[in-house]
Amino acid sequence: MMDWTDRHCRYFHRLLSRHAMLYTEMVTTGALIHGNVQRHLDFSPAEQPVALQLGGSDPADLARAAKLGAQWGYQEINLNCGCPSERVQRGAFGACLMAEPELVADGIKAMKDAVDIPVTVKHRIGIDRNESYDFVCDFVGMVAQAGCGLFIVHARNAWLQGLSPKENREIPPLKPDWVRRLKKDFPAVQFMINGGITNRTQVAEHLSQLDGVMVGREAYQRPWFLSEWDALMGQAAETLDMNQVEARMVEYMGQQAAKGVGWLAVSRHMLGLRHGQQGAKRWRQVWSDHRLRDRPAAEVASLAQKALSR
Repeated sequence: MMDWTDRHCRYFHRLLSRHAMLYTEMVTTGALIHGNVQRHLDFSPAEQPVALQLGGSDPADLARAAKLGAQWGYQEINLNCGCPSERVQRGAFGACLMAEPELVADGIKAMKDAVDIPVTVKHRIGIDRNESYDFVCDFVGMVAQAGCGLFIVHARNAWLQGLSPKENREIPPLKPDWVRRLKKDFPAVQFMINGGITNRTQVAEHLSQLDGVMVGREAYQRPWFLSEWDALMGQAAETLDMNQVEARMVEYMGQQAAKGVGWLAVSRHMLGLRHGQQGAKRWRQVWSDHRLRDRPAAEVASLAQKALSR
């Protein structure tokens, strides 16, 4: 979810679910060590609980970045071993790391030595056309020995050549049974499943057999789906309706405007809020209209409501 699940997106999603763990977009160790730390790590306390997802491979750099994340108040550090993009491959991290479980184990150990919060791994079930369960089993076994207690498994292979990142989310076949098999083979370790999850029935089924569910694209494209999650987790559900959520976001846009952030940087994340509702297309067109960018968010909200009811 690089360039998508920024702090504005997470603020919005937290209005829909009080209890789901939210994850940052992947932040590279180099960006934190050599770049603007505040720009990459700043977030609102209202987003909590939130985890920092890191991209990197050098254990010392990972430890340093994890320590920064803990100091900024993140509740979990997650190492991405699943992204197949060429950009990530050039940096020799992401899904490439599944071919180097010893290096991943060293990175996990270094981060666990540096912080007192959970350190987790997100990965695929294999790379390229290697369809061997033993491959992912050996990866999990070695990384678990280094102290990782939670694995978030995108239940399909990552093809490092021949597929775009979008195709990598759709073409390699899903194998959720492999994640359940990992849970049986490593009963002391927690497993969350990711990939192809689009409805509450699937979420409930996975939660009955595994320790958690991660949803990316469906939550972004159809965010009202998140409003069901707290109840599925046995928690008290958020009580805001769609209009109240939109009103809260308009208030947030006003706060961000005082910091020099235009409302378009925020509104792009909530365009799926009214998915399936009559007038939703007209509503989205207003909230994405760059010709209105100089108008106050409250005025744009009024135009959007009129478009919705037209």
